[in-house]
Amino acid sequence: MLSALRSSVNRTISKSFSTTLINTKEPLIDPTQAALLNEKCFLVDTNDNIIGQANKKECHLVQPNGDIPLHRAFSVFLFNKRGDLLLQKRSSHKVTYANTYTNSCCSHPIADYPEEAENVIGTKKAAIRRLNYELGIPKEQLHLDQLQYMTRILYKDEGDGIWGEHELDYVFILQSDLKIKPNSNEISEISYVPRAELDFFLKEMRDPFTPWFMIILKHRLRLWWDNLDRLEDFADHDKIYHFKK
Repeated sequence: MLSALRSSVNRTISKSFSTTLINTKEPLIDPTQAALLNEKCFLVDTNDNIIGQANKKECHLVQPNGDIPLHRAFSVFLFNKRGDLLLQKRSSHKVTYANTYTNSCCSHPIADYPEEAENVIGTKKAAIRRLNYELGIPKEQLHLDQLQYMTRILYKDEGDGIWGEHELDYVFILQSDLKIKPNSNEISEISYVPRAELDFFLKEMRDPFTPWFMIILKHRLRLWWDNLDRLEDFADHDKIYHFKK
């Protein structure tokens, strides 16, 4: 079972290309990812009220004093009908947390799309947009009511000291058998992991996991996974959890 899991996890979507260097120390940012840094996120206070906008670069650069602007985000956990969870490895082209394993899809509502400012509904719309972009899931296969809103978490992680995260993260669960065609600029590996093999998966991966995935794993994921047939009983739409890794 373990060898089969390893083979599944390490299935490469496309061959990585070498990074062009400015000098021997500092690589150029992939042009597609650089363009995405111009998208504007919603800045929020700790109660999830929108207080402004800033582009993704500004939202993820760690300031000399360690500050990172708090902004709205989302994390989607996609399960198939058997109850296996789709996990991905972020590509080497990603600016933040490159080559790390994480949940099925994660990103931000974008102020360039005004309808994405509508709290839960807006964030669901952002999730559908991003599921299409990252995983190639046709938008017509996705509907707002398929995304089960579980809760919000607030966390901060300084990453590599240059790029980090400070997010108020909406967590959604989606269970469906969907056609997937991952975007190789975003994702280098994917695997549907059965619940019984999760611990093997966590131990066998050579690269680290994203901080938001590890926080949700530690505090909620196993509980939700074991109760996919009655998720509403475990949802908390009112409280914002300040979890730590």
